[in-house]
Amino acid sequence: MVAVACNYLECFMSNQFSLLKTRRFLPIFITQLLGALNDNTFKQALIILFTFHAASVMNLQPTILNNLAAGLFILPYFLFSSTAGQIADKYEKSKLTQYIKIFEIFIMSLVTIAFFTNTFWLFMVALFGMGTHATFFGPIKYSILPQLLTRDEIVGGNGLFETGTSFATLAGMILGGTIMTI
Repeated sequence: MVAVACNYLECFMSNQFSLLKTRRFLPIFITQLLGALNDNTFKQALIILFTFHAASVMNLQPTILNNLAAGLFILPYFLFSSTAGQIADKYEKSKLTQYIKIFEIFIMSLVTIAFFTNTFWLFMVALFGMGTHATFFGPIKYSILPQLLTRDEIVGGNGLFETGTSFATLAGMILGGTIMTI
């Protein structure tokens, strides 16, 4: 019985990671991974910027700015989650993904402008925009998996998505902190 369970587990794991070799899963996985990396790198860098620089320039407590930044990133989830889910169900998901990623490029352009002009309110607008971007991409990435994967692959695909997201979150926090120390 144990040998059968081990063989099943080995079979499951090899099938799960073989998804990374397919054209139907790898692009959405990379899109999700890079999006989560970008979100968390930006959020962590901004929190460090507020803690060490903006608070002194603006004569505010760093905790106030850090909480404001966290709140602005999370606020779109409360405001737009149900709408994002309805849009993900109603429209074609690959086109929505393209539009959302174009929106992400626009937001990161705002970040670049804010960084070079030292405009803190623009950082906050961009942070809210990144939260909005993540809110609208979330339902799409999970609702597209059943269209791309077979019934036997969905659990493995979700597992890979979650693993990639967790990795990107941790890497983004480290990268954001490293960028700001440089």
